[in-house]
Amino acid sequence: MWWGGRGQSFNIAPQKEEPEMGLSGPKSVQGTGMPEPRSRQLGSCLASGGLPGEQILAWAPGVRKGLEPEMPGTLICSNLRVTFQPHGWQRSQVTMAIVQARAQNSPAQQYAGITLSQAGQSSDSRKPPIPLLETIEDWETERKKQAARGWRVSTVNERFDVATSLPRYFWVPNRTLDSEIRRAFGHFHQGRGPRLSWHHPGGSDLLRCGGFYTASDPNKEDIRAVESMLQAGHSDVVLVDTMDELPSLADVQLAHLRLRALCLPDSSVAEDKWFSALEGTRWLDYTRSCLRKASDISVLVTSRVRSVVLQERGDRDFNGLLSSLVQLLSAPEARTLLGFQSLVQREWVAAGHPFLTRLGGSGASEEAPVFLLFLDCVWQLLQQFPAEFEFSEFFLLALHDSVRVPDTLTFLRDTPWERGKQSGQFNNYTQVYTPGFPGAGNSINPQLSVWDWNLRYSNKQILQFRNPGYDPEHCPDSWLPRQQPSFMVPGPPSSVWLFSRGALTPLNQLCPWRDSPSLLAVSSRWLPRPAISSESLADQEWGLPSHWGACPLPLGLLLPGCLGPQIRLWRRCYLRGRPEVQMGLSAPTISGLQEELSHLQELLRKWTPRISPEDHSKKRNPNTILSQSR
Repeated sequence: MWWGGRGQSFNIAPQKEEPEMGLSGPKSVQGTGMPEPRSRQLGSCLASGGLPGEQILAWAPGVRKGLEPEMPGTLICSNLRVTFQPHGWQRSQVTMAIVQARAQNSPAQQYAGITLSQAGQSSDSRKPPIPLLETIEDWETERKKQAARGWRVSTVNERFDVATSLPRYFWVPNRTLDSEIRRAFGHFHQGRGPRLSWHHPGGSDLLRCGGFYTASDPNKEDIRAVESMLQAGHSDVVLVDTMDELPSLADVQLAHLRLRALCLPDSSVAEDKWFSALEGTRWLDYTRSCLRKASDISVLVTSRVRSVVLQERGDRDFNGLLSSLVQLLSAPEARTLLGFQSLVQREWVAAGHPFLTRLGGSGASEEAPVFLLFLDCVWQLLQQFPAEFEFSEFFLLALHDSVRVPDTLTFLRDTPWERGKQSGQFNNYTQVYTPGFPGAGNSINPQLSVWDWNLRYSNKQILQFRNPGYDPEHCPDSWLPRQQPSFMVPGPPSSVWLFSRGALTPLNQLCPWRDSPSLLAVSSRWLPRPAISSESLADQEWGLPSHWGACPLPLGLLLPGCLGPQIRLWRRCYLRGRPEVQMGLSAPTISGLQEELSHLQELLRKWTPRISPEDHSKKRNPNTILSQSR
């Protein structure tokens, strides 16, 4: 049998019957065909580095390919992870696994028995817990943190009778009544009406909503309420067609499958054609498209005081991706470790991103790793602006791998309603256990979240989550005084714009019902698509038109490069199954750096005889080196 995943492949001898094994060793080894001493060795091997509460479900001997020579060992599947243990493995060795989860608790303390108060105690007493946004107090605290004075927390969806995919609470304009919200949200796809995602300190508001529901027939009062929520108290409103120029969900899924297949150690692609095959996966193209569009939206938000509305039909995928990237580009507080975790919790988990379906856990055919695409975009920003982010690549890797760790409900449900029902949060719902449902069962502690890192990582590993190159001067308090948004200018009075294909086009109205029902599907069909402007959006916004006035690029705004060589492959993530490729990727310890230096020196000695004297002279020429590196 062949098995592969996360850039690794194995040849495995199938077993007819697997033993049940605990941390102290195998409970039964009958019928496995494997000698009992070997089974005990396997159990003691995992016991030395196992997770509290971990139980082995199945195991099989095999060979890990892609190494010279190939490495024999055993593939082990537990209730928490899948791991490959090489023969002769010892605790003192350093492996290539980026995320090796080990809790600091004693083995006698079972993982499922840890209380929420214990989970909230971080190894760093100065860091507050991550707000899960499950209570009205959490939302009110977050609203005050953003200084969104024109907004309030609505309780209209407290019983999930407006939309099960929305959180119980969200932000709406102060003057909008809950009765108006209930009626207005009924005219949007899946009941996901316009809500505040982020209030810019300069005065702009970033909103997100679903597509207009074509079968609805709103009255004048409902249309007035919808327009009031979209305007959010601003005279200048920009509707953003989210899916314009972005890949479809099917495109993202296909690109990810091609990328994973290409990065396997036993990939059939020849070495001289590997980079062209990488380009053919389209994954880097889609990453580039997301960053480019997020940069344009950031310019819209930061150039002048206005309401910017992200509109996607389902409002559960690329709206969250773009909203998160815009905040990372525009708000330094979102680039801190705490701020980024709060951002993911708010824009992805609480906002109802269908993690289970998109990651293939529900058995549906709507798989698309949109969240993994977002993490790749964040990694690109981290490479281009290394001093702007408090978290490191190791943190992104831990978060990347945590989406498939079945120990919490954070990434194992599609909606806040499902997550709350499973955790027993709602007393008026009956907790349901679905046999065979991923994450259901004893392995989940519903009181824990993915942000309880100290339950799966040592203090030493958690320290690597912080970026040593982070510049403290970029802390939020030194960025921009909220009381002096001097770089922002108001937009023209009563202006409505459609942002599509990199250009702004004026609209006559916000809502499409006034003209023709045929214009209800998506915002990009309201008007013919404009030609792509030869000028960047930044030039248009800060230089044109003249009566808007020009203003400098605001401090704290990041505009990433999106040209071909500026978007790179996340090697440490996708090529982790190839140890020879991992060499030189910033080893975290002095001994690791010494090993890599020795490895590079050995390679240099091997390559030196192959270089002619003419090549040596070219290599010593700095201009030649620069030209070759481009």
